[in-house]
Amino acid sequence: MFEGLSDRLDHSFKILKGQGRITEINVAESVKEIRKALIEADVSYKIAKQFTSDVKEKALGQNVLTALKPGELMVKIVHDELASLMGGEQVDINIKGSPAVILIAGLQGSGKTTFSAKLANYLKNKKSKQVLLVAGDVYRPAAIEQLKVLGEQVGVEVYTEEANKNPVQIAKNAVKYAHNNNKNVVIVDTAGRLAVDEQMMEEISNIKKAVKPQETLFVVDAMTGQDAVNTAKTFNDRLNFDGVVLTKLDGDTRGGAALTIRSVVEKPIKFVGIGEKMDALDLFHPSRMADRILGMGDIVTLVEKAQEQFDEAEARKLQKKIAKNQFNFDDFLKQIQQIKKMGNIKDLMAMIPGMGKAMKDMDIDDDAFKNIEAIIHSMTPQERDNPRLLNGSRRKRIAMGSGTTIQEVNRLIKQFGETSKMMKKMTTGRGRNMMHMMGGQR
Repeated sequence: MFEGLSDRLDHSFKILKGQGRITEINVAESVKEIRKALIEADVSYKIAKQFTSDVKEKALGQNVLTALKPGELMVKIVHDELASLMGGEQVDINIKGSPAVILIAGLQGSGKTTFSAKLANYLKNKKSKQVLLVAGDVYRPAAIEQLKVLGEQVGVEVYTEEANKNPVQIAKNAVKYAHNNNKNVVIVDTAGRLAVDEQMMEEISNIKKAVKPQETLFVVDAMTGQDAVNTAKTFNDRLNFDGVVLTKLDGDTRGGAALTIRSVVEKPIKFVGIGEKMDALDLFHPSRMADRILGMGDIVTLVEKAQEQFDEAEARKLQKKIAKNQFNFDDFLKQIQQIKKMGNIKDLMAMIPGMGKAMKDMDIDDDAFKNIEAIIHSMTPQERDNPRLLNGSRRKRIAMGSGTTIQEVNRLIKQFGETSKMMKKMTTGRGRNMMHMMGGQR
């Protein structure tokens, strides 16, 4: 997402990066381009106009006209204003309670049920909570079955009363069950409709009154743009929810909802869904999102994702092997599998500053490592352990066995050699110090 917006903003900054004298006219022209970029990204005209007025005021107040690098100063001002527009600070979910009750609201198709399971997975694995999922959607065909399947995937119990068609009573009974069965958190998945209606609003209001949740989250499909913002306002006027969840942020969307929903409902965005897998859920950090929009990458999130897959004991063993020149294809395969666990490859690469634009038109899917894995699996245990054995005839056999070409096999062996050299450098001198520092950040 945000590719179109990023390109337009980049164009607007170039106005100030050119040669010649910087004037108020240049600044006004740049600001006008920023406003156009926001409107094209499905930000409402009123918010876009207010945003650019604030940017212009700050730009002239911070002496952009006399700055040595006016374009860079303008980028910083826009970055700070974008972060502020999206809420400024990251806001945590409230899970204080015995048990803590989280009520999930939203329209049908917004991704409520999938988010409920992702949140359960997050709280179980990241917060060490005993979670109970509650199937409160008694209308949509197969909604209960869907939650059961997802609950099984993430290893979380699902509370159902399939004969009971009263969602308020189901939610109350579930909280009582959680209390008696040592569950820390109860997540109540509720019914949605294709559009806002009075019956739905009355029902979810009654559930909220009955279970008094610590947290009410409104789930909205980011791909619906300004419609998402309008729906959020309608729900908030009735429910007074605590936070917003934006789903499908990995889709083909212009990003207007992410940019404006905070200022319309005055409630923080707490989570963003970034894929279909159960761990494809991120905390929402306004400043990091502003970094991504402006093509600055998001190195902090990348490091956090890497550290989640980091096994200190395995890392120490690997370091010893590298130091003794014993790094082999089995170790290489393990590193690839750890990278795959971190998420979508293209999204990960885009978190590296400067890489987002470079990779914009590249097609990298989740099968990017498929051929590499096939080649390594086609090697004998002796070949994986000792790459020096890989002569011409062995490489030909491996290519045939893996369904690849000799060129691909040769390329992998070359990459492996370069990786080995780089990792060897990382275990000596300054590289070792850097590894220790990264380890100390855990």
